[in-house]
Amino acid sequence: MATILVVDDELGIRGLLSDILSDEGHSVELAENAAEARAVRERMRPDLVLLDIWMPDVDGITLLKEWGAAGLLTMPVIMMSGHGTIDTAVEATKFGASAFLEKPVTLQKLLRAVEQSLAKPSPRPAPSSSNGSGPTVYRMEAALLHDAPMPGAGIAPMLTPLPMGPQAEQSFDLDRPLREARDSFEKSYFEFHLAKENGSMTRVAEKTGLERTHLYRKLKQLGVDLTRNKRGTTV
Repeated sequence: MATILVVDDELGIRGLLSDILSDEGHSVELAENAAEARAVRERMRPDLVLLDIWMPDVDGITLLKEWGAAGLLTMPVIMMSGHGTIDTAVEATKFGASAFLEKPVTLQKLLRAVEQSLAKPSPRPAPSSSNGSGPTVYRMEAALLHDAPMPGAGIAPMLTPLPMGPQAEQSFDLDRPLREARDSFEKSYFEFHLAKENGSMTRVAEKTGLERTHLYRKLKQLGVDLTRNKRGTTV
């Protein structure tokens, strides 16, 4: 799998993208500004960069140009912005971006952009006279959260071991407040399906009828330990 650098000044975006990409089997490096992104690029060569345009120190387009001019644009770069326009996307592509994602982001289109960018050959900055092919633009319908903290942050992972296999029948203590009883049931419900599907988030999302972004949030809120269900490959 790939090593992916995520550059975004919003903690919630960095955290959620990291969780999603890690679950897909990728190794993820994080940077909250251009200075940190430069430092990561200096010590390693990522296979892909997800780069936010609007950042407080140096904007993403400027950093993209800088890497291109210095011969450091040896990896595909996917630009992200919540205020993007077609002109912005065209400019980003002209300076070497492989795709442009408009926030808020849906997981399906994020993974598609990542897969397609990793399949492309190493980028070379395009000349100023474009051939007219235009950028790859993905419009996002469902939010990942902008500047809110990661859902479920601070919740301790489940301490009791999961059963060896999925168990469809379980008993619950009903002598408790409704919220606690509901959370206990939902946690067991998702643990059952995760065990049954060998940790495949795609199949669990299909079985439970949840969009994968919402499924990640729900599992975080319930304190489900996803690492117990990971396997060598993902689907």
